[in-house]
Amino acid sequence: MRFWLGVAQASHVQRGLAGGFVQTNRGARSGIARMAPGDGITFYSPKTDFPEGARLQQFTAIGRICDDELWEADLGDFHPWRRRVEFELEAHPTAIAPLLDLLDLTRGRQNWGIVLHRSQLEITEHDFGVIATEMGAVSLVP
Repeated sequence: MRFWLGVAQASHVQRGLAGGFVQTNRGARSGIARMAPGDGITFYSPKTDFPEGARLQQFTAIGRICDDELWEADLGDFHPWRRRVEFELEAHPTAIAPLLDLLDLTRGRQNWGIVLHRSQLEITEHDFGVIATEMGAVSLVP
């Protein structure tokens, strides 16, 4: 089992929550193809929307990858790759600031935001557990 962090504006994360899917790296297939059923995924949203959204800096969704199926959505001139996620709908958004010294990803990094400029990265089991606990998604704590 692996654990993933997606980085996307909150409005984009909400579309995934509503549709039960994950899409990362501007819809590229490569990132989500690395995921496997049972893997944990959480999303960090630096802003509410792009490009003019308000600063947010919260973890905004968390769940598990459901199956091996990847599909290409048809959004007219945009065809992003997606896969199914069972999101913990009772989880609540959680600010990253109080967790900075607790997470392996950010601990001891003065410029921690640089790490989050990628749209998908693998995180440790420890970090996923801390985030899941703080978001109230105890059923997802490894």
